[in-house]
Amino acid sequence: MKFRPCIDIHNGFVKQLVGGSMHGDVADVNFTSDERADKFAKKYRKDGLDGGHIVILNSKDSPGYEASRRVAIDALEAFPGGFQIGGGITDETAYDYILHGASHVIVTSFIFDGDMISLSKLDSLADAIGKERIVIDLSCRKKDGDYYVVTDRWQTFTNEKVDAKLLRNLSDFCDEFLIHGVDSEGLKNGMEEDLIRILAEFDGCPVTYAGGITTGDDIKKFAELGKGNLDFTIGSALDLFGGDLPYDEVKLIK
Repeated sequence: MKFRPCIDIHNGFVKQLVGGSMHGDVADVNFTSDERADKFAKKYRKDGLDGGHIVILNSKDSPGYEASRRVAIDALEAFPGGFQIGGGITDETAYDYILHGASHVIVTSFIFDGDMISLSKLDSLADAIGKERIVIDLSCRKKDGDYYVVTDRWQTFTNEKVDAKLLRNLSDFCDEFLIHGVDSEGLKNGMEEDLIRILAEFDGCPVTYAGGITTGDDIKKFAELGKGNLDFTIGSALDLFGGDLPYDEVKLIK
């Protein structure tokens, strides 16, 4: 179990948003930083925290996307090989991010055909950059007692149920998984404990969980629920992003 840092970018600024609130380019904002993304990247590099993720929160066709993309590339170049990157990436654009220093690309919506995952799209992405550079984002929300992957910046339910079977089936096509418990993301009100228990049953490639970890006690409980099998990231709760949880303590978990 280790801490994975994050840089979320919206309209060209480092922000922390409430996870399920995105509609177009509008969202509920927890925090907007005065610091550029590359400064955060340099901090994480200095602290030896690789394997984190940069997420462009704008949709590809939005007015703010290009500004966010440029800021994201600045951060990648400030810590070559230190970050995965996601947000509107396709098989046609993925390699460019690798050239700018990304270790992996993170994909969700691109790999879907309707409400099901397309293995042919995954094959196409692997042909472009290699399976070892792919992170599949299975961020999800609960419906009828189960967790289902959501796309379109977490607004659209798919038919893909998140469980150990899905992770096993997809692990042949990627190097890691990133999974946000969307309904806890940015709210600082506790984790998706049922989801963590589900993810802990998978013992394959690395899995990073995000959503609702707020206190040191939460981290201890996460370690117990995750059986040591899961990594974690924290956004709004960190003092870096306006919260109370000390980054200088969390960064030691690596």
